Amino acid sequence: MTLDRSAGLAESARALAEGEVTSRALVERTLARIEATQGTLNAFRIVRAEAALAEADAADRELASGARRPLLGVPVAVKDDMDVAGEPTAFGCPGEYPPVAEDGEAVRRLRAAGAVIVGKTNTCELGQWPFTEGPAFGDTRNPWNGEHTPGGSSGGSAAAVAAGLVPAALGSDGAGSVRIPASWTHLIGIKPQRGRISTWPRGESFQGITVNGTLARTVADAALLLDAASGNHARDPHRPPALSASEAVGREPGRLRIALSLKPPFTAVPARLRPQVKARILELAGKLAALGHTVEEADPPYGQIGLTFVPRATVGLAEHVSEAPHPALLDRRTRDAARLGRLLGGAPLRVARRAEATLHRRIGAFFGTYDVMLAPTTAAPPPRIGAMLPLGGMATDRAMIAACPYAWPWNVLGWPGVNVPAGFVDGGLPVGAQLLGPANSETLLLSLAAQLEAELRWHELWPPRHLATDSPAA
Repeated sequence: MTLDRSAGLAESARALAEGEVTSRALVERTLARIEATQGTLNAFRIVRAEAALAEADAADRELASGARRPLLGVPVAVKDDMDVAGEPTAFGCPGEYPPVAEDGEAVRRLRAAGAVIVGKTNTCELGQWPFTEGPAFGDTRNPWNGEHTPGGSSGGSAAAVAAGLVPAALGSDGAGSVRIPASWTHLIGIKPQRGRISTWPRGESFQGITVNGTLARTVADAALLLDAASGNHARDPHRPPALSASEAVGREPGRLRIALSLKPPFTAVPARLRPQVKARILELAGKLAALGHTVEEADPPYGQIGLTFVPRATVGLAEHVSEAPHPALLDRRTRDAARLGRLLGGAPLRVARRAEATLHRRIGAFFGTYDVMLAPTTAAPPPRIGAMLPLGGMATDRAMIAACPYAWPWNVLGWPGVNVPAGFVDGGLPVGAQLLGPANSETLLLSLAAQLEAELRWHELWPPRHLATDSPAA
């Protein structure tokens, strides 16, 4: 039996466990897809061809012995901000980086579940922007329309999954960096509770605003990868209670009170929801109402939440820049933002960190009235390749906020959010919606997302064949 690109994570794991396919065959097919599209989509920074085939052979021996693990022999990818032993972690930056000695905790857990890590996916420089382009690796393109970005910063992971190169991938989300590319490539993107998937060897990434998350075509696959990667290093500061994401997928969510929030949180520059994106979000709200949920417009009391984001983001960036082996090669915008972070690293950072508890109480009270919030993931469809790359610092910030004003508050809060596909605009560009909840609400969000998926069947739609693979079976 040969599995085609439509076989997801769970289907691949089942076929391997039942002996219908070998891991080597799956990995060889995956590597061939990557090679065939690298010149066009450019999803990967590093392809671990030789190592992945050796890992596949080891998985086949284990499968033949009767051993079973959740992802034994299944090929997956991870973003190039995660440590994979023996590979560099350049995180989108130019220059040569040394190979790291050990897997990061999330990668270690994927390996413990049996996954084969086929490569590391492209990300913009230090994950700052909602596009995946740069002098270090070129342009990563959207499988739905190669003239447009897949988003960022987990754009390589999103492009790889959307094109069917791998069934699922890890990304990271510091201001929407899983949810934004998931939105712009028609995927499920889970930003879990802070600490759900370890960011070790950093106890906190970007002062706690960045978490690791999952991208897949279906809710069940995204949940399966979340379960496989979840867990903590002994020294992790954030240790949320354990949960089973996969079990939630098969559970009815019940009748929920859903707040539809279309107003962007306060930002220093204007942000306007594009009418065609608004129409798709309203259609999704109508579908939720038709499923029996109570949906009404309401906005959470964000207040001046943006003032708490900037110190944490820029201080985190400054920490990464201080470790870069070639800081002079970094983008001027990166160096300027790091300079600001060094200025904000004292009292402003302490004030920003202390404000989180107040925000938890105030916005948490909103979830005394509502179970879930529905919001746009982005205000606009994916921009064209090159639209933001050459801009100066302030112009980049304005363009980012105009396109992506909705995702970042949940990074300040550290709470879960799930992007779900919301349809297409402008002749075929994907857009998405966020299901957002309070602390540790992943199971509720995933059960609701799965209910929507059963109705809308979004995973049955594929990008144009010529932009992904040469044939459906490729």
